[in-house]
Amino acid sequence: MNEQTVVVNPRPLPDGGPTGRTGPPRPLLVGAYAFPHGDATSNRLLQLARSAAPAGTRTLVVNDWPCEMAFPARPPEAAGVDLVTLRVRGRHRLTRLPARLARPVRVLRAARRQGVRRGDVSVVLLPMALMTLGNWTVLRLALRCPVVVDASERHDRRQFRHGWLTPYYVRHRWSTFLATRLVDRATAVSTTLAGYLTGHGMSVLVVPPQVDCDDFPAARPPALSTGLRLLYAGTPGRKDMLDVILRGISRLTPQQQRRVSLTIAGVTREAAATHSDLDVAVLDGIVAEVRFLGRVPRDTVLTLLAESHFSMLVRPTGGYAANGFPSKVPESLAAGCPVLLNHTSDLAAHVHDGVEGLVLDGNGPDDVRWGIERALRLRDEEWTGMSRAARSRARGSFDHRAWRDEVSAFLVADDRR
Repeated sequence: MNEQTVVVNPRPLPDGGPTGRTGPPRPLLVGAYAFPHGDATSNRLLQLARSAAPAGTRTLVVNDWPCEMAFPARPPEAAGVDLVTLRVRGRHRLTRLPARLARPVRVLRAARRQGVRRGDVSVVLLPMALMTLGNWTVLRLALRCPVVVDASERHDRRQFRHGWLTPYYVRHRWSTFLATRLVDRATAVSTTLAGYLTGHGMSVLVVPPQVDCDDFPAARPPALSTGLRLLYAGTPGRKDMLDVILRGISRLTPQQQRRVSLTIAGVTREAAATHSDLDVAVLDGIVAEVRFLGRVPRDTVLTLLAESHFSMLVRPTGGYAANGFPSKVPESLAAGCPVLLNHTSDLAAHVHDGVEGLVLDGNGPDDVRWGIERALRLRDEEWTGMSRAARSRARGSFDHRAWRDEVSAFLVADDRR
């Protein structure tokens, strides 16, 4: 197993040792993603790591870069945390398996190379997907500190074509089972998911997806008289109802459609036809401009949000939609881009009709059509008011700075069994 360790801008705390660390204990977050901005989970963990560190400390993030993903030419950087990226060379399955089995030992070795010893870590923060017997046992015993899991989703079988025969789904449920038996404390992305975990005797803090509002440029879409710019940014899979959005647009009159453009970033037309609910035949009857951009860099997504009048999201009710919380909503609000959506999960507490966005009555094509018709009737000053409300909501409800005191205090609370 050929492994490389990449250390990005470690910032020592006052005094000596190999890294100058004799300050108060700090959190350790373990990941296995294209951290810090490779996907929604990476974004969530970055902001969680930032809010987890009490004043005067920084979270140490040890991230095991996925073997199956290309490593960027420039090592990833993550402001506000100390990032150590582990890299295993080789993409063969036989390379991945031993690397994953040895992950807790590799994490400990990387942390100790940064001068971390027993007593230097206050808490180990694991995403639910990394809650394994090996990770929990080795990290818990070696560091002598509590393990806290972050639950950002709870899948159900209807998301997967093969249900229980899907390995990812089985691993997800196994990790959740272990967490509810071995871990005392968790952060959860929604109140529904928190309710499930508290039902198993866990202490849970609800932490929605967080953002850094300073990352987002100011909204600057053209005047509404030039046309309504809509955006869907993400990978719909089987969780977002992309087909319903397009069917809703198709039910507008041809004159209305000529005033509407929809940009779909994150998936190609071919991938959407294969891996989402989209019936591409619907596109043939649409007059409105529909662009598929495929996977794009995060900077491009931020630019698209700044140039759009609304981002769109339609989801089913219940199940995984109730347990999760779509990270694209806080990101859209932080960009000052109001959202056009139906209420699922905890969204009703953050997106109010006519304030931070337009709320659909349901998740059918006619609901989408009526929502877009309302958007087409807006005046520029009305949209500007919604954009300001969206940015204000993001700063107060989703910015990682607003969560620091609460999250850092919860992670080290002494109420474990």
